[in-house]
Amino acid sequence: MSRTSKELADYVGAQLEGDGNLQISGCASAASARAGDVIFVEGAKHLEEAARSAASCVILAPGIALAGKTILRAANPRLAFAKILAWMFPAQRIVNGIHPTAVIAATARLADGVGIGPCAVIEDGVEIGAGCEIGAHSFLGHGAHLGAACRLYPRVTIYARVRLGSRVILHSGAVIGSDGFGFVPTDEGYFKFPQIGTVEIGDDVEIGANTTIDRGALDATRLGRGVKIDNLVHIGHNVEIGENTAVAAQTGMAGSTIVGRNAMIGGQVGIGGHCRIEDGAILGSGAGVLPGKILRGGVPMWGIPARPLDEYKEINAWFSRLPELGERLRQLEEAVHRK
Repeated sequence: MSRTSKELADYVGAQLEGDGNLQISGCASAASARAGDVIFVEGAKHLEEAARSAASCVILAPGIALAGKTILRAANPRLAFAKILAWMFPAQRIVNGIHPTAVIAATARLADGVGIGPCAVIEDGVEIGAGCEIGAHSFLGHGAHLGAACRLYPRVTIYARVRLGSRVILHSGAVIGSDGFGFVPTDEGYFKFPQIGTVEIGDDVEIGANTTIDRGALDATRLGRGVKIDNLVHIGHNVEIGENTAVAAQTGMAGSTIVGRNAMIGGQVGIGGHCRIEDGAILGSGAGVLPGKILRGGVPMWGIPARPLDEYKEINAWFSRLPELGERLRQLEEAVHRK
């Protein structure tokens, strides 16, 4: 789909500098751009690459100059570029219509415009909102509820009684509502603690491929509106995650952890059970949070156990000097013994 540079500027609320009739047919990186493409530049250090590129149009932040290109001036170039991408290249439908091999219970209720792919299974009492798309080989357990315009890619599993809001995106292999890891130790082994709760997911949540979210033991595991979960994340039973929090790949959260709003959790973070991660918290990649701990918001945390980033960097600096310090200590001990 081709748009003029003026149409793009109007769509994202950018200030146009240059040829408003310039035809834009693609979006690209600076390295791969061709004539007719639009790119974006976030900072002055990338200006040289943008100037060398074949791109016809560049999205720039205020106060940055670039000659020889049509400019779209935007306060947040990355956001403007993302909006243009979504406008020019809208997401393709996962499925159209209901495939004849889909197995749909007579008591399931499907709103208008629902698409269901090959070999999907929809059990009794399931409610699917208008415009939802259910990919091939997906499974919706009895009593599950989906709001409007949800997108489930192939092989998504939703257990019984799980509730999704509207515009939820679940990528392939996601499993929502599996049993939490609850067992009571006895002399004969472990007795399974029945997991009779559910999962409640708010509007505009996106969950990555092969991510698993356990149902609550007695109550609900909850993800607030706008939460973004990467691939290969595990969220234990009774966890609650506040609005607009983002969690990167391979992170694990043990049961009954509470995460606030607008938190950012890096990849491979481990969070013990019954922790509280407050609003706006930032956890760097590979951080570890011991069970029952409280992490305040606003200060980046790193390391195991997680600690303020400045403290973590100072400790790391001392660790890197351990061989030198060990040698100095050996020399001091030898000097003492010689006396």
